[in-house]
Amino acid sequence: MIAPPATVKLVVWDLDNTLWDGTLLEGDRVALRPGVRDILATLDQHGILHSVASRSDYELAWRKLAELGLADYFLYPQINWNSKSGNIKTIIDSINISADTVVFIDDDPFEREEVRRALPQLSIIDAAAIDGLTDLPGFTPAVITEDAARRRQMYQADRVRKEAEESFVGAQEDFLASLAMKLAIAPARDGDLRRVEELVTRTNQLNTTGYTYSYDELNGFRQSADHVLLIASLEDTFGTYGKIGMALIDKSPGAWTIKLLIMSCRVMSRGVGTIFLNHIIDRSRRAGVSLRAEFRSTGRNRMMLVTYKFGGFREVARSGDLVIFEHDGAHFQRPPAYVDVRAGDESET
Repeated sequence: MIAPPATVKLVVWDLDNTLWDGTLLEGDRVALRPGVRDILATLDQHGILHSVASRSDYELAWRKLAELGLADYFLYPQINWNSKSGNIKTIIDSINISADTVVFIDDDPFEREEVRRALPQLSIIDAAAIDGLTDLPGFTPAVITEDAARRRQMYQADRVRKEAEESFVGAQEDFLASLAMKLAIAPARDGDLRRVEELVTRTNQLNTTGYTYSYDELNGFRQSADHVLLIASLEDTFGTYGKIGMALIDKSPGAWTIKLLIMSCRVMSRGVGTIFLNHIIDRSRRAGVSLRAEFRSTGRNRMMLVTYKFGGFREVARSGDLVIFEHDGAHFQRPPAYVDVRAGDESET
């Protein structure tokens, strides 16, 4: 068994002799493995997603999962005769998360080896070793936020959005307008800090510096007159996305510096990251200060580098792997008409 990652975001399950005992297509009267139902429910409450990669007949297997009352747990299930590694990659791409936050559980050593060779970033667990799974590091967040507890429901809403987008006839801007998006940006409050901490520790790809901060450090920034800690929330006609972005800004005399900018992968295609960044640019402009931004490559966050460059930031300094960008404050984009941006009390910043 390969040890699970420090942060587990997704567990992909095999079915036969893994999720349940027996082989469905051989006519076995399969029974759910002891403890599996509790594992699914506990990890779901922890904000850890589930999916299926299994070699079987889709209709038969899905009907059995529904009979067991478990079908609703599984996002983007891949039940077919393709390779397990190919199916897992499809799931990862659909959910849009990093492979090294994924755990795969299977009873068959051949299948585990096939996945290991194709996707070496994954953590792989023998189905015989799932007892105590919920107690392992990576599966047990110190704090369970409101957004974490409803993460599966938010991803299920995302899937409905994707299906609506794929069937929409018309321009992309018209589809975005149909969503009636509402973006709220406000100074983080005490009740937001656990979610901010979660964003900092869980977000790898859309993270400008990879800096991590504890709850106490974030609370210090929140209360500091020398910092701005912003949090962004998004909702649309399909429901809430939850709190999907944060920014930490250092306010030195005459200049602000974005120390950390994070966005959820689920919303980047909606252009929300650019809107959030332009809100900060406009706020600094109205405060009469210059705006800088730090960027440090983590090997995964190139999209955030592109975001800064397309946002009008230019490199002005470099120290080792730390790049300092600056914006002229004059050229920035107003929010598109199809997004209702609601800014919180700026007097607090």
